[in-house]
Amino acid sequence: MTGPSPAAPPRPALDRLRVAALYAGGFLGPFGGGITASMLPELGADLGLSPAAASASLTAYLLPFALLMLVSGTLGQRWGAPRTVRIAYVAYVVVSLLAAVAGSGWLFLGARALQGAANAFTTPLLLAALAAATPPERLGRALGVMGSLQAAGMTFAPLVGGLAAEVDWRGAFVGVAVVAALLAAAGLPADAADTTEQRPRLRDAWRPSVLRLGLVAGLAWGALGGLAFLVALRVEDAFAVGAGLRGALLTGFGIAGLLTARVVGGGVDRLGPGVLVRAGAVGGAVLVAAVGLLPSVVAIGAVWAAAGVAAQCVLVGVNTLVLRGGTAGGVSVVQAGRFLGAAAAPAIFLGPYHLSPVAAFGLAGALLVGAAVLVPRR
Repeated sequence: MTGPSPAAPPRPALDRLRVAALYAGGFLGPFGGGITASMLPELGADLGLSPAAASASLTAYLLPFALLMLVSGTLGQRWGAPRTVRIAYVAYVVVSLLAAVAGSGWLFLGARALQGAANAFTTPLLLAALAAATPPERLGRALGVMGSLQAAGMTFAPLVGGLAAEVDWRGAFVGVAVVAALLAAAGLPADAADTTEQRPRLRDAWRPSVLRLGLVAGLAWGALGGLAFLVALRVEDAFAVGAGLRGALLTGFGIAGLLTARVVGGGVDRLGPGVLVRAGAVGGAVLVAAVGLLPSVVAIGAVWAAAGVAAQCVLVGVNTLVLRGGTAGGVSVVQAGRFLGAAAAPAIFLGPYHLSPVAAFGLAGALLVGAAVLVPRR
């Protein structure tokens, strides 16, 4: 095991700055991914994209992000976490600026795909670095803070993107490039230096216990965070709710997660991560199943916000379980499962929804119960 020399300890102020940069990196990932959600008409008009092609800017980011995370954590450890994260941030700067100056739709979508690829080499390594820099008895709280910032990034990306598009959508990409440049300069805490004595192997990250947690994350996030589009369809079809109110209603999920993630993290430390994951999955199952039955927009909005709390219980708990092993490769695989589950949600739930909203949301509840059953009892 290697670490900072006792004769030359890291400067405390610098290390505190680098820990803060870990959390800021947790915000940047989902923020950069969702920033185009509210600027699709402006993108289409400026770059000559159809509405369907403009909406592909979301998938173009998410798909390489999720697929590369199957291997990015292990590769990042193999190459050295501090160096990999810094290079990934620099790449994120370059491709974000490329998106800002893109004059054609294909170039913009290519830049979005490269953004997602670069983010795949930061997210799992930041989580592993946070675990390395945190005492084990406080890991849940630390991951709760990280979860709150990830929820904030997901929640506020459409708002900031929409405000930027009122002036010039390209400014949003210049802004994320500046933030990524600052994070590249900050680097990782001294405690986050690679501590593995052996060369990391992909087979270690793909252990059955890790794959099981990845399946839990995929089922749970697909049936919670990945269900936002279906909630929007439900309130539009049943209550003729306009786009503005639909957006506000969906924001409740992220805001509730943001406000409660630190409390959830404390619960993970006190009660154990498995308990919180099972509670979040079962509670989430009841909540999402209710969306197909409730008779008012207000009730659906309240239930959907509560589902954001359930999602934090699942995510913070799963991340704590996998990070107990201390490997970026394992958390990378679990995060890949999470986002692949979200990407698969439309294909899974749209067919049942067209038959009956009760069937679609009931299916989501059943998948969450299945996720609870799969949680390891440890």
